[in-house]
Amino acid sequence: MTATLSSVAAAAGVSTSTASRALSGHPSVLPSTRARVEAAASALRYQPNRMASALRTRRTGLLGLVVNNLRTATFHTIAETLQDWAAQHGYQVLVSTTNGCPEREAAFLETVRAHHFDGVVVAGSGANGDLVNHLVRDGRAVVTMNREVPGSLAPSVRADYEQAARLATQHLIDLGHTGIATIGGPPDVTSGRLQHAGFRTAMSDAGLPVVDQLVHRGPFTPGFGRAAAASLLALPQPPTALLLSNHEASFGALPALGTGGRRVPDELSVVCTEDEPFYSWWCPPLTAVDNQAAHQAERAAAMLLAQLTGGGDGYPGRRAELVEPVLLERGTTAPPR
Repeated sequence: MTATLSSVAAAAGVSTSTASRALSGHPSVLPSTRARVEAAASALRYQPNRMASALRTRRTGLLGLVVNNLRTATFHTIAETLQDWAAQHGYQVLVSTTNGCPEREAAFLETVRAHHFDGVVVAGSGANGDLVNHLVRDGRAVVTMNREVPGSLAPSVRADYEQAARLATQHLIDLGHTGIATIGGPPDVTSGRLQHAGFRTAMSDAGLPVVDQLVHRGPFTPGFGRAAAASLLALPQPPTALLLSNHEASFGALPALGTGGRRVPDELSVVCTEDEPFYSWWCPPLTAVDNQAAHQAERAAAMLLAQLTGGGDGYPGRRAELVEPVLLERGTTAPPR
């Protein structure tokens, strides 16, 4: 026989309303009473009716998280950081990986709306502004990350992509490099557009030309990175330095560099604009820009909590926040020979 709240109350010798307050953590219940009710609930294997509770309180205790993948350290760190935060605040997080597909992202956001999730963090495709705004207008807590969402009413937090590429490029220039190549993301994606802008700004400020043959911009795939690296190494006058700002492409480009016969950093300096734990294990360890993914997630959590509790750090307060990147100088950058 399934235990009910009434049977738990009877076993604990309290009213049904007191049992309800005790199990929900209400501060008006004496600790001794709460302990008695919790013991009765455990003995009877009582499972609360979450749907009924949600109808009464308009809270489900559920949060959503959209990420493009869980392969890269950035998305993995965002997911872990938000999961830890949610556990501390009594929420469960359902994670959807979409591979950056707007349609899959939209389907999950419809689920968030239909099942009355309390909130959602969208570190995804940069599309679906209308669905994001529907959730905002429904009173859900919403934060966007990773990419700009045109027309979004939700607050956002992301890495300063332009500054990351500028830092990395300036580091190479300061070492004396002039023939600098770049393997970047597509121009229609926030990170691809802004990181390329940062690269060009640093080159322009130093009075250096951006050579078309040294610029490769394409999809977030290892295959693209492998092909781009092979093309650069095959040039009659290959670059002396390489900026890898397309993170997923770096998983193909780095092995290609390793088999391409160019010694790093003696013949080719390499810097990436998004750090990975294994970069420090590379031989030599890879110079990279840390985009502070954990800090991004912490700021997103603060924005989410402010909306959930009616605080002042969600909307209509600070709309967009950029997290400053940090250059990590390791072993793959050196002055040109």
